[in-house]
Amino acid sequence: MSRQTVRRWNGWGDVAVSVDLPPAGIHLLHRLLGAGRVQPDFPLDDMLARVPPTRLPAHPRICFDPKARLDHAHGQSLPDWIRLRGGILNRFPDGVAQPTSIDEVQALLHWAAEQEIIVIPYGGGTSVVGHLEVPETKRPVLSLSLERLNRLLSIDADSRLATFEAGVCGPDLENQLQPRGFTLGHYPQSFEYSSLGGWVVTRSCGQQSRYFGRIEQIFAGGEVLTPRGPLRLPPYSASAAGPDLRQFVLGSEGRLGILTKVIVKISPLPERDDIEGVFFPSWDHGIQAVRNLAGSGVPLSMVRLSNAQETFTQLALAGHEAQIRWLYRYLKLRGIPSDKTCLCLLGFIGSGRLVRAARRESLAIVGRYKGVSVGRRIGEVWKKNRFRSAYLRNALWDRGYAVDTVETAVNWGKVTATMTAMERALQGALESLGEHLHAFTHLSHIYPTGSGIYTTFVFRLADTPLETLRSWQVLKQAVSQAIVDAGGTISHQHGVGGDHRRYLQAEKGKVGIRALQHLFSHFDPDQRMNPAKLLP
Repeated sequence: MSRQTVRRWNGWGDVAVSVDLPPAGIHLLHRLLGAGRVQPDFPLDDMLARVPPTRLPAHPRICFDPKARLDHAHGQSLPDWIRLRGGILNRFPDGVAQPTSIDEVQALLHWAAEQEIIVIPYGGGTSVVGHLEVPETKRPVLSLSLERLNRLLSIDADSRLATFEAGVCGPDLENQLQPRGFTLGHYPQSFEYSSLGGWVVTRSCGQQSRYFGRIEQIFAGGEVLTPRGPLRLPPYSASAAGPDLRQFVLGSEGRLGILTKVIVKISPLPERDDIEGVFFPSWDHGIQAVRNLAGSGVPLSMVRLSNAQETFTQLALAGHEAQIRWLYRYLKLRGIPSDKTCLCLLGFIGSGRLVRAARRESLAIVGRYKGVSVGRRIGEVWKKNRFRSAYLRNALWDRGYAVDTVETAVNWGKVTATMTAMERALQGALESLGEHLHAFTHLSHIYPTGSGIYTTFVFRLADTPLETLRSWQVLKQAVSQAIVDAGGTISHQHGVGGDHRRYLQAEKGKVGIRALQHLFSHFDPDQRMNPAKLLP
């Protein structure tokens, strides 16, 4: 992706990229949900006219342009979309700072302290849980964008460590590493636009984290500029010197200060990076197989198991109807019924010898649970489109449907029950409104002790933006409560933000919440750093 692309002001991604729904996908939505309720988009000029006068004094490093303030007033959550496209967004930062050096960040923080200004750190603007929502406050609000802090500062090839400015986005980061023979290997779906600093402070999880590690395993150190002063985190390979201060920064969501410098563990570019498709005759067969893979020690980069509903939906949205019919016929001959089949993607990374050995061991385990490999074709298609699938949000909205996701992680004994409870909570939440909902799920990341559960749900837009927002609130509350009741984490990979914070105490407990409150109060005694996020 080129950084010269033009991003949609009220949707996902580059304005030049469109992904439409195939006829089979449109037919499926009509059959399950009814015809979409297409709503007119609120005009950009009208939205800009709603941006109020700034409450900030003039400053040479701050932009007061209404479009810049609009662009930094939201992330990419469904409520953000509803407010933008429905014309009900009503809170905006008073200005946007785009410093070009860490010294300028420090100077802006000092100035903000003198003026009693709230500061919201801004990375790539891809948050889907309300990290960037402007709080309702009498104090002026500054959005501090790290977009221009995107340089590779140093690389230690012997130690396999690289130091970056925290605003670097995924493609720019890889473009600076790969010519030197290295990769970070961190590929969340938002990779094209999200930033390294954002990954750290939200505890991001890449699609191939089984091989490269989650961000907490990649994050080696760095520097945070806090209202109390700089917090420097050296990249020790190991230490027994008390609690690890890096854990303060991971998942802190801007409450400590501005993460400006990030030291990360890097990996040599792999010789091979293969993804293979496997179909199971039922969910029970599939989950037994992946659970055994998780505990086998086989070096896999990714294991992603879709339930029957998601498998059916993915194939319907893929287009290529003749090829899909051929696939169903082949699977039937192999004893896999079309109405129960579950797709699993297995990833293999490394040397040719290692990949061949891992594939052999994995398929032996898969075969014990009647899994049928269909080779790498499905995996290659998935890799090609893994960052384009987010553009389906635009296509669905344009046809009158809203789509959102929710995710958690639980131990293996709870996986199926939790998945079922999440889908049932969603499907029943809008019954009183006479609305149907389509929900489907995959296991996104597996661990020896359990798995991440990632559920997508689609429903029709309501007649007004406020009604659509209310529908989302009902759905979010129902499924979040189902997660809490099941004993799952409220977030496996997206963070807490504003959307999840009311459920955090169920996970951390009262003593844990008080400890976090004291921690953030120490670093930010005036409560100016991204308030109203993370903590209930």
